[in-house]
Amino acid sequence: MTVPQRISMVTLGVADVARATTFYESLGWRSSSSSNDQVAFFRMQGSVLGLHGREPLADDAAVDADGSGFRAVTLALNCDSPAEVDAVFDEWVAAGATAVKEPQPVFWGGYSSYVADPDGHLWEIAHNPYSPNDDSGRMTLQG
Repeated sequence: MTVPQRISMVTLGVADVARATTFYESLGWRSSSSSNDQVAFFRMQGSVLGLHGREPLADDAAVDADGSGFRAVTLALNCDSPAEVDAVFDEWVAAGATAVKEPQPVFWGGYSSYVADPDGHLWEIAHNPYSPNDDSGRMTLQG
């Protein structure tokens, strides 16, 4: 068997599911009707974002819930232009995200910024001129 090359869902462990859901909904994202008090789901382009209580999620994975600092993971949202990066960054911050790195040109030739959601999960908001979004909004890769 070959393992399918895809990410079906990313689940973020959060301190308060209702608060986290409200934050993501304030970005204009709509939670699925299958969401409840313990977990929220958001349909993304080609995958699903889940929000689940941090402690129960750690219990489910049989790991310690006491994570802190840099978790060696970032999520990314690829924008169509530097101007869109600026606008999206501003929307996230207005919704309550913490500005971690202001939008700026980066060494690899793109334009990038970072925000942290209310639970500290890092999101890169970037424009990658070498991997533009296709007509359905999915990031393309060369080669």
